[in-house]
Amino acid sequence: MGTNSPEALVLTGYGINCDYETCEACSRAGFTSRRIHINDILESSAMLFKYNLVVFPGGFSFGDDLGSGVAFASKVRFSAARDGKKLYDSLMEYILRDGLVLGICNGFQILVRLGIIPAVSSGYGTQLVTLAPNRDGYFIDRWVHLRVEEDSPNIFTRGIKALRLPVRHGEGRFISKNSNILKLIEKNNHVSLRYSDQNGTPAVEFPQNPNGSENSVAGICDPSGRIFGLMPHPEAAVSFFQYPDWTKRREEAFRKGIKHTGVGDGFFIFKNAYNYVK
Repeated sequence: MGTNSPEALVLTGYGINCDYETCEACSRAGFTSRRIHINDILESSAMLFKYNLVVFPGGFSFGDDLGSGVAFASKVRFSAARDGKKLYDSLMEYILRDGLVLGICNGFQILVRLGIIPAVSSGYGTQLVTLAPNRDGYFIDRWVHLRVEEDSPNIFTRGIKALRLPVRHGEGRFISKNSNILKLIEKNNHVSLRYSDQNGTPAVEFPQNPNGSENSVAGICDPSGRIFGLMPHPEAAVSFFQYPDWTKRREEAFRKGIKHTGVGDGFFIFKNAYNYVK
């Protein structure tokens, strides 16, 4: 993987539906980005090594049949490329070569099913957490406040203190396998994002914690900090104008004599990935 011209691969296919927005977000951050169908990768899994960032975008892969991310994760784990090598093995080789992986919403669900995050205790490959149906039992579509855990090794959230991003999911409730796994996740700083109130205090109740996640967890990373999964959608908040209250915020900034940069909070997640590569 070269660093002179950083490239991002955005997966698509089988119900993924945030690929265009995610590809645009990567481009805005400086990457040369491409949307590639997973079947094209199965033609040659070696193409992964051309890219500095691989993104599993949001959507409803395979219609969430059998559970969110289950079918897509199985396709990654068990499908063999034309050269006979399993896609999962190629993905793990990519990760061990210092590759970056980002999983957003459905992509987060896929990564936890694959056991690529949080990868504590038993290492990669074993599922230790899940993203269960929302506690109140229905689809949630709203904007949330997020506290960034500064002790996390996550390179995507480096230097960020707080975020305001949208969530839109029916299965986003973070649950760990057991209390010991949760303790390890917390002890080893795998938690990168927590749902919070406007003051940064972790949120327990709806609507600040929209799905009832344990310990208010909204995003986690692997031990290296290069693999990141989160339920909120940063690609839906890369521009100031994507926010529902942008006119109000523009007026407030104007009255304070502040010129707004025009970027949204989500932009900085992609920019951090770009800066890491550069």
